[in-house]
Amino acid sequence: MTPTSTSTSVDRRTILRATGAAALGTSLAGCSQLTSSDNGADGVVLDPPENHERIKESDIPHPIYGEEIPEATVPAPLHDRSVTTTEFEGDRHVMLTFIYTSCTTVCPGLTAALRRVQADAHEEGYEGEIAFLPITFDPEYDTPEVLEAYGEDYGVDFDAGNWYFLRPETHEDAKGVVEDTFGVAFEHGEESGDMDHDESDEMDDEEMNHERHITHTSLILLVNKDGLVERAWTGGSPGGNEIVDAARAVVEGW
Repeated sequence: MTPTSTSTSVDRRTILRATGAAALGTSLAGCSQLTSSDNGADGVVLDPPENHERIKESDIPHPIYGEEIPEATVPAPLHDRSVTTTEFEGDRHVMLTFIYTSCTTVCPGLTAALRRVQADAHEEGYEGEIAFLPITFDPEYDTPEVLEAYGEDYGVDFDAGNWYFLRPETHEDAKGVVEDTFGVAFEHGEESGDMDHDESDEMDDEEMNHERHITHTSLILLVNKDGLVERAWTGGSPGGNEIVDAARAVVEGW
């Protein structure tokens, strides 16, 4: 059963804690070397990220390096089944992120980052070693048809069999999975329905449907086959080849 939340509004302390974690910089993800030395956590391939000791002592709401991935079961409408976030343990490494498709700020970069790894996996022959789980927290707008079109816009290779758009069925379910389980806070802001009548009259129906404003924290997780977090990127998409290099290192070092 999908976890649900009884909260009707975002816990702003969650946003502040997550923002504080991001303020530690790319320290949540960046590292001087990739493959793990004696300083690494048990069961992981990569070395700890910079400032990991500080991060461990902070009140971080989302999973961090060396921690187990939370378990949640969410519908994957393009596959006509539900996917459990831990079901690939022992079989594939996993990358997760949390988006809404009408986002015009950080979400395109998060989606593109996963897509870059998917493309690299195909080119380098490890597509069967990794799965991608982008989870929407706007199920009202992000219908199966919208998710499919969104994936096509980003060049997602659905035929590879490793990309699963996950869509909680309701807003409450999204709160339970994304915010309560994974610690990614989000809050709906002003939408087209909140506009003054004169302002909304100037927009056609299609434009109004895209006027969705959701404040949220950002997170990409790279999880190994044992279900342990190898990297947790916050504050937007990692730059350069960092995310591809990390994914390759985990696959090759396993």
